[in-house]
Amino acid sequence: MEHLLHYVWKHKLFPLGELQTTQGWPLEVIDPGMHNSDAGPDFFNAKLKIDGTIWVGNVEIHTRASDWYRHGHADDKAYNSVILHVVADADGEARRANGQPIPQLILRCPEHIRTHYRELCRADRSPVCAPVFPSLPKLIVHGWLTTLRVERLQQKATQIYDRLSRLDGNWEDAFFVTLARNFGFGLNGDAFEAWATLLPYRAIDKHRDNPFQVEAFFYGVAGMLDDAFLDTASRRDEYVLSLAREFHYLRRKFEPLRVMDVTLWRFLRLRPESFPTIRLSQLADLYCHGGKLFSRLLEAEKVDDLRRLLNARASAYWDDHFIFGRSSPRQEKWLGRSSKDLIVVNTVVPFLYAYGQHKGNERMCERAGRILEELKPENNHILKTWAEAGLPAEHAADSQALIQLRKEYCDKRKCLFCRFGYEFLRRQ
Repeated sequence: MEHLLHYVWKHKLFPLGELQTTQGWPLEVIDPGMHNSDAGPDFFNAKLKIDGTIWVGNVEIHTRASDWYRHGHADDKAYNSVILHVVADADGEARRANGQPIPQLILRCPEHIRTHYRELCRADRSPVCAPVFPSLPKLIVHGWLTTLRVERLQQKATQIYDRLSRLDGNWEDAFFVTLARNFGFGLNGDAFEAWATLLPYRAIDKHRDNPFQVEAFFYGVAGMLDDAFLDTASRRDEYVLSLAREFHYLRRKFEPLRVMDVTLWRFLRLRPESFPTIRLSQLADLYCHGGKLFSRLLEAEKVDDLRRLLNARASAYWDDHFIFGRSSPRQEKWLGRSSKDLIVVNTVVPFLYAYGQHKGNERMCERAGRILEELKPENNHILKTWAEAGLPAEHAADSQALIQLRKEYCDKRKCLFCRFGYEFLRRQ
């Protein structure tokens, strides 16, 4: 209930008629103030006219007036600046630390807003607010999607900065860890990131001109050369034996080398082309032929240039294998165009944005958004749901915004913080 009161106060969705405090003083809300999501009063710098006098200060909102004491505000000097206590149930009065009473308003939430709020909370389908989409002005839709796109980019940039702090500020290493995570394409994302954080990059750099040794590093650290991963046929495979011997040599040369828990890898519900065995070889190819890949991607201006830099093919062994020791119909295993575009969306663009912020380069941040607008939208169940509801994505910028909307607002029931939710609540 308190969240709903915050919402009604913030958007001034008051019932018609003159407002007055519980003391009987007339009240006019000139400015409800700035919503505060941190510690302290709920709204800062509100401007009110109470009994003919202009007041500027903070506003605190509770379901019951007694919550003022239950939450310890009466003894907290941070709340001495509160000029109005807004409640749904005035079961008492509120006083400052010096004993001075605070004007109090009983805020009635309009019934149609209560009804629509209950619909949003109880619905088991998403999006519940779809009925308002046809009547929404294009300006509102565009504005909210633009905000969501930036919010998602900022969220990904924060994750990049976290990786940077764990990798001694090395942008190339942080880029490869992020690239590896997104080579997991969802199901194996956590496994690929765990693997990439174990790689001894400076040791591997010394063997970058030898793809076989890089593959030995990659498969060895992934645990895929251990008996726990290999079956009988794989243990007899000459390629596997050669990789194992090479990794044994490298492991002694660069002690200590850590090996990840092989049970983290997932093969079920994946197309063979997406098996981790294939993706690791493609990553090895990128690592060997894409020296300073992050720096080169930063310089690319066009989407086609980015795709060319992401050309990656699994080594010749994988032309007729999907897993170790078992042959399959011959087929070269190139990273596909749709996979490249997903890498651009989820790795290259966030890094452009994060690096642009880091360098204070607004042009680079703008280029990140422009690339998203040049790419087709992703194709997944979230976007299909939005399209069916009447909000199709025109490009990847839209699809990223709609994914953010679903994951950070719809799934978390944060309808009160969503512009579409606002439009749904206020309709009569």
